[in-house]
Amino acid sequence: MKKETLFIAFSTQKGGMGKTALTVLMASQLHYTKGYHIGIVDCDYPQHSIGEMRKRDTDLVMKDEYFKLLAYRQFSTLGIKAYPITECTADKAIDMAEELMLTSDKDFDIIFFDLPGTLNSPGVIRTLASMDYVFTPVSADRVVLESTLQYATMLNDNLIIPKKGNLKGLFLFWNMVDGREKTPLYNAYEKVIAELGLNMLKTILPDSKRFRREVSDQRKSVFRSTLLPTDKTQLKGSNIEELSDEICQTINLESNGNQ
Repeated sequence: MKKETLFIAFSTQKGGMGKTALTVLMASQLHYTKGYHIGIVDCDYPQHSIGEMRKRDTDLVMKDEYFKLLAYRQFSTLGIKAYPITECTADKAIDMAEELMLTSDKDFDIIFFDLPGTLNSPGVIRTLASMDYVFTPVSADRVVLESTLQYATMLNDNLIIPKKGNLKGLFLFWNMVDGREKTPLYNAYEKVIAELGLNMLKTILPDSKRFRREVSDQRKSVFRSTLLPTDKTQLKGSNIEELSDEICQTINLESNGNQ
């Protein structure tokens, strides 16, 4: 029986919310650590940040003996190959994903899409309508919150509720949370979010510099990489593991990997 491949995007119109970093972190956590078969379609034209990150990761592994050994152990000993990353424009994203599925010798569990940060790019609405799930990071900044809620409400009212397309659900989650901020503020915002009929995940991601750091030859512990899993010491306190678990539960992703 052929496995259903889920199309998922971390998507928001507000820049600086880390959607690209979160896409990589989640893809690597699910693929390298949990054993799911993951692919990424990078359709955030023209920068293609994830495609460029793969090139930097590959260059680092080739020139640095420490990371070369880590990659060798992973690919040879554990038999885990790097997940594929393809680049295209948003209007070609679904076609690219279908081609990726046809040419793979193994069914994908999830294909993540890194979309442009604006709905004005050609093909973005069509691609969003083809997603199974959208996860949207939001912060307690009023401007960010208002923009994100407007975006989420638009998708909910125009795609999810009328069932136009494949989108089964949109879920907000708190990102870049300052530990000093008071809980009542978030409770008040969550009440507004609930009144708008929007869903919120329980996992909260802290405001941490590690989310903005790629792997480099200056640091030997891996946090964000397209080729290697996140180091367990770096995972601690990041809530990435907790977020991946909650997302798996939310989308009913059955265990089928090397766990």
